[in-house]
Amino acid sequence: MFDLARVLDHHVARHPDREVLVQGERRIPAAALRDRVDAVAAGLAALGVERGEVVALLLYNHVEFLETVLAAGRLGAVVLPLNYRLAPDEWRYILDNAGTVVVVTEAEFAERIDALAPQLPTMRHKVLLGDTAPDGWTAFEDLAAEGATASPVPRGVVDDQDTLARLMYTSGTTSRPKGVRITHGNVAWKNLGLIVELGLTADDTVLVCGPLYHCGGLDLPGLAAFHMGARLVLLRSFDAVGVLDAIEREKAGVVWLAPAMMNAVLQVPDLADRDTSSVRCIIGGGEKMPEPVVRRILEAFPNTWFADAYGLTETVSGDTFLDREHSLSKIGSVGRPVPHVEVRIVDEEGSEVAAGEVGEIALRGPKVFGGYWRDDEATARAIRDGWFHTGDVGRVDADGFLYVEDRLKDMIISGGENIATPEVERVLYEHPAVLEAAVVAMPHERWGEVPRAVVVLRPGEQADADGIRAFCRERLAKFKVPVAVDFLDELPRTPSGKVLKRELR
Repeated sequence: MFDLARVLDHHVARHPDREVLVQGERRIPAAALRDRVDAVAAGLAALGVERGEVVALLLYNHVEFLETVLAAGRLGAVVLPLNYRLAPDEWRYILDNAGTVVVVTEAEFAERIDALAPQLPTMRHKVLLGDTAPDGWTAFEDLAAEGATASPVPRGVVDDQDTLARLMYTSGTTSRPKGVRITHGNVAWKNLGLIVELGLTADDTVLVCGPLYHCGGLDLPGLAAFHMGARLVLLRSFDAVGVLDAIEREKAGVVWLAPAMMNAVLQVPDLADRDTSSVRCIIGGGEKMPEPVVRRILEAFPNTWFADAYGLTETVSGDTFLDREHSLSKIGSVGRPVPHVEVRIVDEEGSEVAAGEVGEIALRGPKVFGGYWRDDEATARAIRDGWFHTGDVGRVDADGFLYVEDRLKDMIISGGENIATPEVERVLYEHPAVLEAAVVAMPHERWGEVPRAVVVLRPGEQADADGIRAFCRERLAKFKVPVAVDFLDELPRTPSGKVLKRELR
């Protein structure tokens, strides 16, 4: 049996009173969590949710987020974690493309979901966190209460590792995000790889301060540690001071921090006076971490292993890690692959190149996804001869250590968030005064990099940078809006007509 609710059953049978989830004053033992998961699963079934149907989660980090993930697994339904930083039009596209039947959200987003509901023909129910809800909504606590008195959902509904567990939408390289199909088997193999690589045990306390809609928050190593019966400590959202408070209060030992998050923690004025001795492992990744920053991390967290990492949504994260022994001697590397993952570097024809040569990073293994949701063409481009072609450029040295050099598809990584330049360019082209547009990365002290737009105006049309950025703000998440807009008479292009983004940068 492959759903994570069965893993919870295992731990309840052995240690029912062991604390497994903490959020603020809420401290939840395994048995109590299992009761809630059963109730939420039966409550979703009472709403008519069936195996294979999609339940979306538009939430900050809450205990209820994980309850619903586990309950959907019990039911055989598919969870869709939704990025709360996106614009409503982006939510609408994803919810519609996924065929969502239920959305679970909180008060901050309810009005915007109400506005989108008429455009979502498959959505049958809206569930609101808490014990009260307006007309047209179901209160989460009412759903759980009804489920607690209903017939329980049978164990073992998910009996095949290829059963779809989750859809996660990634910016990818197209003008619209693509749904990554993650199976229960993908999750289980990912958990196994992280358990071995990071040495996770039931005695670990993992601080989850990254968003649960992101693989970093949910998987790296959240659900892998949960698999072992470890304790997860949730922060509703990232706050640098709150991270240090939680580390001291809960004696957290493992935490994932995107580079922008790590930089924010390093800027906390009283960091040197904090007790960070419990932290044995900080997982990084997303962009290169300069050597001076790595040394500052090791000074601020004296007992830690800074495990720089490489991974993608398509692989449920965590494909390679830089081990403690080589954290300085191989600085700049993202390490070697976890068990059951193969990495190779290939040329344009897909042939493996020699050690030290630069090419595209390709991955293979049972944690790698099987394809994109309702997009056979994109799947065929990405998965060839059993290898997932990542679109990232890198090299592997003679010792097998991976170095990520660049992004083949001009992806921008801003504060740990992926921004596909075609997404932003699509919106720019919708502006009535814009003839041509291109978006490139611009270095940024806090976020690592941010989008910068270069546009060509239509003859006789006028527009300024502020107006174009305001136009984008209405249609894109804030972090995707170009920080700067430059105007040219024409874009530099190759003889075949491709925009020379290298020249623009």
